[in-house]
Amino acid sequence: MSYQLKNDHLIVDFAEQGFYQGKRFDWSGFITGVTLRQGNHSFCVPESLVPGLGTGGAGLCNEFGIADPIGYEDAQVGELFPKLGVGLLTRVDEEAYQFHKQYPLIPFLQEVRQESPSNLCYTVFPEECRGYAVRLEKQIRIEDNLLIVDYTLQNEGSKPISTKEYNHNFLGIDGQGVGPAYTLKFPFELVPEVDEEGSMDSLSFHGSEVNWSGAQDSWFYFRLQGEAQAYHPQGWIWELYNHESRAGVREISTYPVDSIAVWGEKHVISPEIFIKLNVAPGESYSWSRIYEFFTK
Repeated sequence: MSYQLKNDHLIVDFAEQGFYQGKRFDWSGFITGVTLRQGNHSFCVPESLVPGLGTGGAGLCNEFGIADPIGYEDAQVGELFPKLGVGLLTRVDEEAYQFHKQYPLIPFLQEVRQESPSNLCYTVFPEECRGYAVRLEKQIRIEDNLLIVDYTLQNEGSKPISTKEYNHNFLGIDGQGVGPAYTLKFPFELVPEVDEEGSMDSLSFHGSEVNWSGAQDSWFYFRLQGEAQAYHPQGWIWELYNHESRAGVREISTYPVDSIAVWGEKHVISPEIFIKLNVAPGESYSWSRIYEFFTK
């Protein structure tokens, strides 16, 4: 069954249960579409336009532990470890964890409740695994032109939970390919760094802005340096705007930012804002992501 949130400003579409069965992204609250009624602007795109390529991401989907899923380092080959929001995976070799590897999976039990036309609640139930057990609560609601995702992690195990979480934000406004019409902006001076030479060749940086001089014809990726506490002093973390559509989206969350990366392809721009999570046994931690959709 698929779900949808509606008000006078936004329509938010969710994937049907079973749409995504991958080992990477959180299965709960998988948002495949956001429409801003004023101007009928769309914002969400798939990770890949070619069926079968990529890791199955789409729209607004989050991931826990892209590089450090809890319990992996102390798991023996053949033992289980939890991938939060997904299920219990099996360690298959002595190699470091890789988010794209197809580990055997036992999915977590999940429940969804639609409490009103503008409010959905998801629960991912804990499954004890070598001392790790986590309950994930996710409430997703819309208020005017805001989309709000509230998360709560409850540590019900005997071991501490230490990992990172981010939303991949697969964005392409009105289906337009990446090029000069787009501006990605942050509220601080940009100091980008790359992991692979050539991954920023098509981009230009001007103070706090990222621009494209021509149509993007390959993938790109960079990370941003700087002090985390200075990442959003003006009350927003990033803004993506399309000058042809005259529509945009910004994240106005206020959680403590750990790090920032930006990934993209010919059709998609993905600002990735990471939060560090440390939750002791018996404790819980809550944070929110707030998206503002607008036209100019």
